[in-house]
Amino acid sequence: MLKIIVLGIVIGIVFYGITVYNRFMTLKNGSQATLGQIKVALKKRLDMLSQLVETVKNYASFEKETFEKITQLRSQILGATTPSEISEIEKQSRQILGNILVAVENYPELKTSELAKQLTDAIKKIEEEISRHRYTYNNIVQEFNTMIDTVPSNIVANLFKFSKLEYLRFEEQIEKRPDLSWN
Repeated sequence: MLKIIVLGIVIGIVFYGITVYNRFMTLKNGSQATLGQIKVALKKRLDMLSQLVETVKNYASFEKETFEKITQLRSQILGATTPSEISEIEKQSRQILGNILVAVENYPELKTSELAKQLTDAIKKIEEEISRHRYTYNNIVQEFNTMIDTVPSNIVANLFKFSKLEYLRFEEQIEKRPDLSWN
């Protein structure tokens, strides 16, 4: 009878370990998938910024380096693998967006351009998408890291050498969505 109880306890512990391991892997894979979605959204933002730069360029002598920077960021986003790399690309693309909006402000006739309005509306939607994905990613990271810190799941984490995931952080002044209204 004692053997059956011990066997039941061992089976329960093994089952628990497998369940916790699977949860860690689900969260890790979810975080990677969400980072991929953020990268896609940032690439969309950069594509729309290129289109907006083209529109602005027709009204203002817009700098060649803006196009070059957008092109460089597009290639960087494809190779970005860590939250800090993605955060840096987000920061730089947001700076470009700010520069474009300043140029638009200086040309009142551009504010009424239908194409410029459509592009800024599309960029607003992308900003919301990036925000949603960032929120989802950081929630996944929080759950993963909490499991690493709490008993008894930390035993499984130590056994399989899981380490904490990095939060996706955007600088304080960047966390605020840009104002894309021209009123």
